[in-house]
Amino acid sequence: MVTHMSGKPLYQEIADELRDHIASRTYPPGERVPSTNELSQFYSVNPTTSAKALTELFNDGLVEKRRGLGMFVKDSARDQVLRTRRDAFAATFIRPLLREADQLGISADELTDLIAKERRS
Repeated sequence: MVTHMSGKPLYQEIADELRDHIASRTYPPGERVPSTNELSQFYSVNPTTSAKALTELFNDGLVEKRRGLGMFVKDSARDQVLRTRRDAFAATFIRPLLREADQLGISADELTDLIAKERRS
């Protein structure tokens, strides 16, 4: 399986970029997402790779098929993408941050102050 610099398969990178577009409302609810052929041309990849990306979005419940018209963003797609990303954010960043703060003896108030300070800088 061909991968890109991120180490992910190309179809997954394409699917992730489409999720980004859904989250940012570039593709709002009801909008048609690019077809397999359009994605293949844009990313210079095999149509099978593009089809796998679209299938992943379909299997995740983010898009729906409309016979003869293509795939369209479902009404719930943006909320679902954001919910999934928030869960991943907590697992990837927040939980390790809290473990490290506990090991360093940093209280919740001190941690909040550190975060606020970093946001200001």
